[in-house]
Amino acid sequence: HWNPENTDRLPFRNWKDCRTAEMQRQNGEMQDMMNRINLKELEAVIFDLDGSLVDSMWMWKQIDIEYLGSFGITPPEDLQAAIEGMSFTETAGYFQKRFGITDSIEKIGDTWNRMAWKKYMYEVPLKPGVMDFLLHCKSSGIKLGIASSNSRALILNVLEAHHIRDFFECIKSGTDVVKSKPAPDIYLQVAEQLQVNPSNCLVFEDITQGIMAGKNAGMTVCAVEDDYSAYQWEEKVKLADFHISSYDELTA
Repeated sequence: HWNPENTDRLPFRNWKDCRTAEMQRQNGEMQDMMNRINLKELEAVIFDLDGSLVDSMWMWKQIDIEYLGSFGITPPEDLQAAIEGMSFTETAGYFQKRFGITDSIEKIGDTWNRMAWKKYMYEVPLKPGVMDFLLHCKSSGIKLGIASSNSRALILNVLEAHHIRDFFECIKSGTDVVKSKPAPDIYLQVAEQLQVNPSNCLVFEDITQGIMAGKNAGMTVCAVEDDYSAYQWEEKVKLADFHISSYDELTA
């Protein structure tokens, strides 16, 4: 029961008081996070692409449905989990083996590129707050890189479509490494090309495999909220050093 003498637990008078308290709590958490993410101590920020920099993870599930549908195949429920973290080439090989696709890996990749490009151009936005955060990093002298399992052609097309290509000094795709995420290889390659110490890098990732890749590389990792991986949120928060719902939280 409520004790009127216990002022630490006064009930909220109305919904406005409740909302104000919630906003104060969120602002406090945001400030605490910013105190721990000190951009001045960073040499580089490295981004995954799909689901981390652009809101596109939904698109790949749709492409899988359309692509397999052209062969009269309905995607199994475990497909997205099975291919999570795989490179473009690895995923194409997986499709060959699991679904009996006889097209070459190159032809499968070309088909996916064509299907994805139109969606990237007209249906896929940047994640909220990305542009302001990129500008903030650049003005702070922080090097920027991309470490994506996507194909290099699509990575470049997406960056060009959103006019952010020039922000990035290094771009690595899944075809640049032998071992895909959660192996640290792609993140270590980006750090090496940027000529920075991995321990002074901050990674933004939206799925558990990517978060583990960044951690395995000895980097600080921030989990990015994304509807596609909402079911992983608790695990992502546990694995990552920090987490955000929007990049606006980093420049507020």
